[in-house]
Amino acid sequence: MEFRKSVESDINSIINIIKKAQEYFGKKGIDQWQNNYPNIETIREDISNKNSYVLLKDNNIIGTAMLSFDGEKTYEYIYQGAWVSDNKYAVVHRIAIDDNYKGLGIAKLIIENIEKICLNKNIHSIRIDTHKDNVSMQKMLKKNGFKYCGIIYLEDKSERIAFEKTLINNLE
Repeated sequence: MEFRKSVESDINSIINIIKKAQEYFGKKGIDQWQNNYPNIETIREDISNKNSYVLLKDNNIIGTAMLSFDGEKTYEYIYQGAWVSDNKYAVVHRIAIDDNYKGLGIAKLIIENIEKICLNKNIHSIRIDTHKDNVSMQKMLKKNGFKYCGIIYLEDKSERIAFEKTLINNLE
């Protein structure tokens, strides 16, 4: 499998994966990724900023994520808790897996690849948030070493639960 930065020609595949996730959330009554977000403009902007990544299997996109090293305004204040570290951190958003590959450890592969990129940039902390009802994402984060930190609020005042993982640079 290959994990690489997304390019313009990946947009349709990324959007198809995201639309399926939006439908899933809608059916489950999870108020995350609804109201046309993320949309094609969001993904196009991620690609333009060189923050969009895809995981490929046999040249097919089976997963996607946004990884940024520019900080996150909504992470400046955290409530009912605290961040694990005050280190410079990477931000991960918009992790989504193709329906045909859910439950096969693909999100774990994406996280592992993100960790390698972070360590190569000497960044030892990753922050991420999710909806309180998105139990599958919470399980995946905890399983992959993320610690629950508290509550953050998006710009539209939506509440999200926040997680952080600190990375150790294993000398090989």
